[in-house]
Amino acid sequence: MLITDSGGLARLCRDLGNRPYIAVDTEFVGEHNYWPRLCLVQVAAPGGIAAAIDPLSDIDLSPLLSLLARPDVTKVVHSGRQDLAIFRRMSGTVPAPVFDTQVAAMACGYGDSVSYSTLAAALASTTVDKSMQVTDWSRRPLTGRQVDYALSDVVPLCSVFEALSGRLTELGRSDWIAEDMAQLVADAAADQDPWTAWQRVSVRGADGRTLAALREVAAWREKYAAELDIPRGRVARDETLIDIAFRRPRTAAELRRIRGFTNVPGNGSADTAVIAAVHRALDLSTDAWPRTRPRVEMSDAFQSQVALLQALLRIKCEENQVAPRLVATRSDLEALAVQPDADHAVSRGWRAEMFGDDARRLLRGELAVTGDAAGAKVVRLV
Repeated sequence: MLITDSGGLARLCRDLGNRPYIAVDTEFVGEHNYWPRLCLVQVAAPGGIAAAIDPLSDIDLSPLLSLLARPDVTKVVHSGRQDLAIFRRMSGTVPAPVFDTQVAAMACGYGDSVSYSTLAAALASTTVDKSMQVTDWSRRPLTGRQVDYALSDVVPLCSVFEALSGRLTELGRSDWIAEDMAQLVADAAADQDPWTAWQRVSVRGADGRTLAALREVAAWREKYAAELDIPRGRVARDETLIDIAFRRPRTAAELRRIRGFTNVPGNGSADTAVIAAVHRALDLSTDAWPRTRPRVEMSDAFQSQVALLQALLRIKCEENQVAPRLVATRSDLEALAVQPDADHAVSRGWRAEMFGDDARRLLRGELAVTGDAAGAKVVRLV
């Protein structure tokens, strides 16, 4: 069923509002814009309800957005961070509560970043059709094959959710996932701060003043791209920002010598803004420069500590049938090795109980990781 009229959507949402959960998927295009353009919303629910909603038609989406905000209806997604961000931009509210099947699967022993196709095959006995994965969803009219494909993607999500939810209850891990789902919603609710955009630009050998200039021009690029609704790379490439940060041009003539800047849309206004950004950076006192995390000396001793933590993580995750990435990343382990007593993600909640507390004991010499022909194991020394 493809819904293109407001009355049909209102009736669908009234029906869906009586269900305990709804599965939600989207199709969008994002390569030509700063903000992804929503092209289709697919929903499914217990009782065989399934529909595709066309947001590009002349339709009032408010019943759908209201439904997604209802606290008594769980919204089921798979790797849904982008979906949540799109709905948040449309309505100002992040759909909640949310159940992300990819996160839940990692807590049920399905490994790191398990694909939807894998889960659908294992838990819904369904082969997910990916033949139209790269179709242009913004073109109208949609074909029947496109609609069928879109719906076939969301319907198995109901079975996947029910199977994973039941398994989490059996394992006593529903509370684990509740923490992670709440964090997923909080992350989607947070505005992307242009002031932090410089941290996503890979730069080497930059001093504090150079980083201050990079922070200013990266923030300008973010806001300018959002204003024009074009990809940030079409405003200026990272290499151009880095060149500006190192050379710090004071005049339009100097700025135009920067490779790549002459292609910035609306260059006449952009150069004034960039020069102003550079001057703001130059006027900063040293204590206002950006602070980066101090580089850790990658000594043999430090590498050994991280390797031991990785071994402990593998053992704990194998014992509990949990994907290691759900518990900690290598960066998390490095941070723990540098400051064992600081507040880390692995020091809180179920992660501390399963891994973090023993990780600190390991670093204090109270535990050892050893092994024999039967495999690796943890030995308590104190």
